Amino acid sequence: MAKKKATAHLPSKQDILQFIADNPGKAGKREIAKAFGIGPADRVALKGLLRELKAEGDINQGHGKKLTPKGELPEVCLVDIVKLDRDGDLLGRPVEWKGEGEAPRIIFETGGKARRREMADTGVGDRVLARLSRAGRNRYAGRVIKRLEKEEQPVLGVFTLTEYGQGRLQPTDRKLRHEYVIAPEHYAGAKSGEIVVAQPLPGRRFGLKPAKIVEVIGHSTDPKALSLIPIHSFGIPTRFTDAAMREAEKAKPVHLGEREDLRQIPLITIDPEDARDHDDAVFAEPDDDPHNKGGWHAIVAIADVAHYVRPGSALDHDARQRGNSTYFPDRVVPMLPEALSADLCSLVEGKERACLAVHLWFDADGNKKRHKFVRGLMRCAAGLSYRQVQDAIDGNPDEVALPFLEPVLKPLYACHAAVNRAREARQPLAITAPERRVVMGKDGHIAAIRPREHMLSHQVIEDFMIAANVAAAEELEKRKQPCMYRVHEQPSDEKIDSLRKFLDTLDYRLAKGQGLRPMHFNAILVAARGSEHERLINEVVLRSQMQAYYSPGNQGHFGLNLQRYAHFTSPIRRYADVLVHRALVRGLKLGDDGLAPEDDVNFESIAEHISLTERRSMQAERDAMDRFVTAFMSEHVGAEFDGRISGVTRFGLFVTLEETGADGFVPISSLSDDFYAHDEAHRALVGKRTKKRYRLGDTVTVRLEEATPVTGGLRFEILGSGGSVPRARGGKPAIKKTTNRPSWTKHRSRKRK
Repeated sequence: MAKKKATAHLPSKQDILQFIADNPGKAGKREIAKAFGIGPADRVALKGLLRELKAEGDINQGHGKKLTPKGELPEVCLVDIVKLDRDGDLLGRPVEWKGEGEAPRIIFETGGKARRREMADTGVGDRVLARLSRAGRNRYAGRVIKRLEKEEQPVLGVFTLTEYGQGRLQPTDRKLRHEYVIAPEHYAGAKSGEIVVAQPLPGRRFGLKPAKIVEVIGHSTDPKALSLIPIHSFGIPTRFTDAAMREAEKAKPVHLGEREDLRQIPLITIDPEDARDHDDAVFAEPDDDPHNKGGWHAIVAIADVAHYVRPGSALDHDARQRGNSTYFPDRVVPMLPEALSADLCSLVEGKERACLAVHLWFDADGNKKRHKFVRGLMRCAAGLSYRQVQDAIDGNPDEVALPFLEPVLKPLYACHAAVNRAREARQPLAITAPERRVVMGKDGHIAAIRPREHMLSHQVIEDFMIAANVAAAEELEKRKQPCMYRVHEQPSDEKIDSLRKFLDTLDYRLAKGQGLRPMHFNAILVAARGSEHERLINEVVLRSQMQAYYSPGNQGHFGLNLQRYAHFTSPIRRYADVLVHRALVRGLKLGDDGLAPEDDVNFESIAEHISLTERRSMQAERDAMDRFVTAFMSEHVGAEFDGRISGVTRFGLFVTLEETGADGFVPISSLSDDFYAHDEAHRALVGKRTKKRYRLGDTVTVRLEEATPVTGGLRFEILGSGGSVPRARGGKPAIKKTTNRPSWTKHRSRKRK
């Protein structure tokens, strides 16, 4: 249908857009007509103009008839309450968002008597009609106008029978604080202590809400249930379609054909001891080019998943739906069926495997001179663990690693020494964040919670993977192919201001100005090294960073300090990497199974989807870890532990234990020696009478009062006097000054750069 042209009596589209921008949330058709003197005869034409602007995405229409510019939320709109933050405020997301990037955050403050009354019946999962006002870049403050009724979602919980024979459901979600009552006719065969899915029923306005059981998951005392809970809670897909399974079972090994023969090159995989799949293999040797004296030639070979997961296939559909694999302490929910993820697409030692490899040439200082992508056939010479490799380099090789020490491992480390020099010059963000792992016993129960070891071998592999990822992004730009970039934007102004104010309270100064780079944050991290604030400052700097996401538009990677970056090295467990592989295959004419034309059009929606599935997996993995740690700690109720305050809210303190990394809560009501108020600027609870402070980062001794594995919750009580009293004026510690450079050998997880 042809577009209507603006008549002499109508304003231009640009004039209308300017008027709406000048009057956000207040401009409707009536206001526009009045402002431009449009009479009744031209109202139909005006309506057509506004319809075109909405269809073109230049304006949005909120609740009612008010219009807002693209990227702005209307003054009144529908909002879903999605989260409760650590300060007890509710966070919302607009029901409809047609702007670019992530939807703005909407904050509903709950402090103060008026706000508490307003928010009394509102919680996570509710949909509300809200009045919004700008509160910063990509952020709004919300006031609830009306809470809207909607069908309640199924609830995961533990079914129990009371001493009177009545059925109860205790939700596994800590945010759902009320139980449900289950009538005998709705037990569905469930036994007391089993984890079930229940559907809330309409019924009582007062007292416990009724529900009926619709699915039985397993017994709550079974350690396997600790990961089943987040799998169900976060909706992680666990079953492949029959069509996808048939495609996986029919898959066959590839033959050499037109592929480059890499079978004689001793490519090795280096992974954790408990790795379930092997995406990548590496090799390095001195460059024999006389024009590159002291330089290196490296190969990074990656499983050729694109050969097996073809565009439009059932395998492709299921992989895209999952977006990525999800890893738990006792299991993995894979993106691909095991016939591929653990076999044909896994670079198994001694087996011929299809791969997409990149040859990398570095100069003596580790700067990449050139690269070349090939589709190859390889045979993994050895599957080694990080520990085996590091022990071998440190002079203690076992019988498996020994044959590879001289011909493979030493050249690999020598090449990395050069690459590391380039990394130091680049200065990526050097945050050190402790990680923990659950050690499962042979009986399936939790044997221990231990910190993950950080070795140079981790950094070696990480840096080669980063180099390969950069090469992939560069090659796709050169070939003018779509690229699924891994984007990490620089921190927002609000986060920087908050960080700077907090660092000032510790007498650390973050550079001012608009051009903050990773090096400025590194200077703070170096200054704090070895001090009592080291771990705290690493944590608050980490919290100040933006979350990485996928996008077809390049915004660079702030944390790695790279202009362009894509994920290429893990196609077994990330759909983004599969798309990058397909784009390379098409751009380099390496086969007929490259990127499909329809994927070009859908890149933006795919990017948004896989960014969401990644966050879903991260939340599920974190939730499972909390439950495993709580189950382990449940055997130590009443014991005392050393910990550190990791969060401060108006409701109490979050404490992280030094030994296990377990996180628990200290309710403010348990601090009975004074009345404590929340000092947001200093991130502390301050006693009104004693002026005693419990500040973020302070060390405390706590007693474990309660551990509830089914919800993953720990409750602590602070022992002794605790807290601290502010020093007199002039008694602050001096700013630490050092010329030491950050450590570049601290391992950070390879999973999600």
